[in-house]
Amino acid sequence: MAEAARRLEHGTVPSLMPLAVRSLGFATGRKQILDEISFTLRDSACTLILGPNGAGKSVLMRLLHGLLTPTAGTIEWDGLTRDEARRRQGMVFQRPVMLRRSALANLKHTLAVRKVARADRRQLAANALAMAGLEARARQSARTLSGGEQQRLAIARAWMLAPELLLLDEPTSNLDPAAAASIERLIEEVKTQGTRIIMTTHDIGQARRLANEVLFLHQGRLLEHSPAADFFARPATTAAARFIRGELLT
Repeated sequence: MAEAARRLEHGTVPSLMPLAVRSLGFATGRKQILDEISFTLRDSACTLILGPNGAGKSVLMRLLHGLLTPTAGTIEWDGLTRDEARRRQGMVFQRPVMLRRSALANLKHTLAVRKVARADRRQLAANALAMAGLEARARQSARTLSGGEQQRLAIARAWMLAPELLLLDEPTSNLDPAAAASIERLIEEVKTQGTRIIMTTHDIGQARRLANEVLFLHQGRLLEHSPAADFFARPATTAAARFIRGELLT
């Protein structure tokens, strides 16, 4: 069966981790968006990248996924090339793209693009819909789903390809509390299936619920990297303490 189709095959290949980021920088023109970012991620199930708007969180995610090329520094996935690492990741954006077809057909199309055997596509797609709680929406046009349902479908679409790592960029941005809660439940289920999560958010409550460790960015710099319990109980920087209290950072 195609390598993307079965999570069980991951035990036969080296892990993506550890991820080592060294002196990472990204600039556009004269604007320095990220500067001298260094950290190592190992076995934590869920890493939350926190920071105010404009801190560079989304740019860092795109760099990790290979969608952008650093202007300085390195990203190393345990000896893998950027393309090899990217094939073993999934990424879901704030506003996922939905094709003009049903929810089920969106999933089957993704499997076809990844060359999963035709005989396996319907069952894999159905399993992903069930995991996301969208079985009743299988034949509905994906573009008519609610924002929360579209995001759940996008996460299911990425998860069914059996990524070792799933990158989620503000997956509950602009969603109401009920929809956000459904996304969080799905993320927890993805974690229990063995997929590692790296996620951005500016929602402190959400980070407290989901994070095992935290990267805190401010003004393009990494100010803290610590276990989540330590970060929330004893932030090491004034900026992080103010952010946790809900104050606006400039």
